[in-house]
This record gives sequence, structure tokens and C-alpha cells, in this order.
Amino acid sequence: MVCPLRQLQPVSRWLVAQLPIPAGSHLAASVEFFFYDTPKVLMLLTLVVFAMGVVRSFFSPERTRALLAGKREGVGNIAAAMLGIVTPFCSCSAVPLFVGFVSAGVPLGVTFSFLISAPMVNEVALGLLFALLGWKVALTYLAFGLSIAILSGWIIGRLHLEDWLETWVREVRAEQDLPDEEHRDWVNRFEAGWDAVKEIVGKVWYWIIAGIAAGAFIHGYVPAGLLARIMGAGAWWSVPAAVLVGVPMYSNAAGIIPVVDALLGKGAALGTVLAFMMSVTALSLPEMIILRKVLSLKLIVVFAGVVALGILAVGYLFNVLFV
Repeated sequence: MVCPLRQLQPVSRWLVAQLPIPAGSHLAASVEFFFYDTPKVLMLLTLVVFAMGVVRSFFSPERTRALLAGKREGVGNIAAAMLGIVTPFCSCSAVPLFVGFVSAGVPLGVTFSFLISAPMVNEVALGLLFALLGWKVALTYLAFGLSIAILSGWIIGRLHLEDWLETWVREVRAEQDLPDEEHRDWVNRFEAGWDAVKEIVGKVWYWIIAGIAAGAFIHGYVPAGLLARIMGAGAWWSVPAAVLVGVPMYSNAAGIIPVVDALLGKGAALGTVLAFMMSVTALSLPEMIILRKVLSLKLIVVFAGVVALGILAVGYLFNVLFV
């Protein structure tokens, strides 16, 4: 049986040959990259989201909140970061989740570990990194991403900054009773997987297309030597510059990974590129604006500063480990 992904390269070349584009031109290289990566990434994304949608059916928001409530710092930070990998939450749900967790007795630092891990070390990012860049990169990203979530949450917890929450958040009382989870058989869980595909892929496909288009432009028009000089491991300033560039952007992990793939193909250093990816997913300006509803400006600055330091450390470590 022929793997469909193996047929994408010759099909993309054939499609480009049918277009009035000069062979071997920058435009031809960009269009071929776009034709090749679009179905590949969308197929991989659909498979990953379906599988994790089934897994997510075991983790309702109520169960997640109950699992974290009352956990001590340290153990709670680890549990929160691990749960962030498999739970369906992103920056758009940050405010209700934050209020729900704090009001249920989840320590502030533990809550932050979850909020950092969920968008940055999520199953879609790991699945696509594994498929596109290999298990070593995916596993290393997982280890460092969890480390950032755990240590950042622990540091924030040890600073005891609960008074820096907005007043109305501190006054919210925890609900006494959590609704029972609906019993599900495997048919229901597979339906949950398909529902996840419709919901998540339906929401992010245009980010995927935009990311692939950006990657196609980089692949076709940006000289390899240029990115190697600007984002190479030898440029010490490239990691903080990548973080600063990533913060104002808004994308999910699935949308930014095609850009990562293209940057790496042009000689950019792995640590620099992944620091850029982490800053987009964990420190995006839109997420900071959303969190401003529940956090004081001082607490947002501390949160962003601690996470940014962790991302910088990961960027430099990746550049050392993957030369």
C-alpha cells in the first residue's frame, strides 16, 4: 500500500508544472512548497486532533479543576503542567478557566503552570513536531516546555502574589458541587474525537494556510545564508530577538509550525526558531490582553518576565544541544 504522504511531492511538482510559472524560479519553489505542505499538515493535524479528542473525553473542565484543587506547590505544578498537554483549553478560555481554578482552591502558581502548558506544550504541537521534525525534537521540546511551565508556576507561587489578582476574582467563591461527568462508551468517545476535528480544525485551518503561505515565501525567496546569519546559533542576540518578534503575533501552535519548518530548512538555528514558536503560543500579546481582565498589570509583568526567561534559556540550550 502506497502512503499518501509519499505521493504529495510528485503531485505538487506536477501541479506547478501545469501553471504558467517559470521552472526553477523562486515563485515555482514557493508554490511547490505550498502545494506539498498544505495537504500534509492538514492531514496530520486531523489525525492528531481526532486522537487527542478521544483522550480529551476523559478530561472535562470540572474533572481537571477537581484534580488540581488542594494540590501542594511542586506536586501541583507538575500535575497541572501534565494536564495542560491533554486538555482542550487555549487563550480564548483563559479567563473563565483562571477564575474557576482560583475559586476552586487551586493555588495561583499551580494555575499558572496549567495556563502556560496548555497552549505551549499541547498535543497538536507535539504531534506536528514529531511528524515534521522527528521524535528527538518533539521529545526535547516537551521536556523543556514542561520545565518552563512547572518552574514558572512554582516561582510565581513562591512569590505569593495573590493580592495582585483583580479584586473581583478574589471575591469569587468556589462552587460547592461539581457536575457529574456523563458516562461515555467508546462510540461517544469517537464522536468526541470527530467533534474535536470539526471544532479545532474548523477554527484553525486558516491559520494553517497562513502559516504555510509564510513558510512558502521563506522557502522560495529568502536566501539560506541570510537566515543562517540572522537566526543561526552563532548570533547570540537571535534568541531574544526571536522572542520579541513572537510576542506581538497571534497564532496557535499548528499555524506556526509550518513557519518553523521553513525557517529550519533555510538554516535558522533550532533553539532560536523554537524560542520564537514558544513566545507566539505562550506570551502572545492578545493572550495578555485577555488575562488583563483577571490579573493586575504588575502580575502580568511578573508572569511574562518569568516565562520569557524560561524561553530564552530553552532557546540557548537547544542551540547548544542541536548544533
